[in-house]
Amino acid sequence: MPLTPTKKIWMDGEFVNWDDAKVHILNPTLHYGWGVFEGVRAYETDRGPAVFRLGDHIARLYQSAHIYMMRPAYTPEEIVEATRELVRVNEIQSCYIRPLFYLGYGEMGLNPLPSKTAASIACWPWGAYLGEDAATKGVRAAVSSWQRIGNNVIPPAGKATGQYINSSLAKIQALKAGYDEAIMLTPDGRISEGTGENIFVVFGKKIVTPPLVDGSLAGITRASVMTMARDEGYEVVEATLSRSDLYLADEAWFTGTAAEMVPLVEVDDRAVGKGVPGPVTRHLLEMYGQVVRGQLPQYKEWLDYVND
Repeated sequence: MPLTPTKKIWMDGEFVNWDDAKVHILNPTLHYGWGVFEGVRAYETDRGPAVFRLGDHIARLYQSAHIYMMRPAYTPEEIVEATRELVRVNEIQSCYIRPLFYLGYGEMGLNPLPSKTAASIACWPWGAYLGEDAATKGVRAAVSSWQRIGNNVIPPAGKATGQYINSSLAKIQALKAGYDEAIMLTPDGRISEGTGENIFVVFGKKIVTPPLVDGSLAGITRASVMTMARDEGYEVVEATLSRSDLYLADEAWFTGTAAEMVPLVEVDDRAVGKGVPGPVTRHLLEMYGQVVRGQLPQYKEWLDYVND
């Protein structure tokens, strides 16, 4: 999906013009993929733009930095405020936000430790990641031949730039085969996640999602939907899933900041349930849309209003 430029990008404490947000070609993150990032969304509400779970996203950004031994020069509170100010400066009501810690210019080689950690935050309008009608019609997925990175290969608990080449390989394979998304397995064949989304299945009124030990990222949208579902009286469990569980589930869906919440209606050319978004999926999807737009006061603590 092409980028829509906004006015400013925050770089190490300064707001620079979109076209002037540049790094040197010998930036070591470009060469070795040693950087960490977040994906965050802001939504239009009746009180102006609100960033969904901003503090939680920035906390995870710093957890990723810790895993990768990066030492940001800014506190989490400073990054939170810079994010809010960036949305205000760009005068945008709804957007995707990308905070990034990367290695500054001046060192090169496989040892990242001598390099200074630099920081940037960008935001831009971004529609539905898996297609404008994905939320209503659902998407088709295939189990990928590319395995999800293992816990002793690259730490899946971190959200690092370089590790996403693993997801990109699976994504390309799925798209070239005519699917909307890929589902990745652990090395021993358990369901892990999509290329950039967590996955849920429904059996009756029971909702199941893979445990984090199976290589999935601790998704913030995942955690939000789990909380909402439990509040609505559903049983929600973390349990290992096989690919056959996807074929036999009554319903399934993806969650993620970019994807938001998207029904999964077909896996490996087999319909999931009736092959259309099911009642549990539709219920939680409608509820999620209300939550992020500030329409359900019981979840107001998840919203960081930019203009407050």
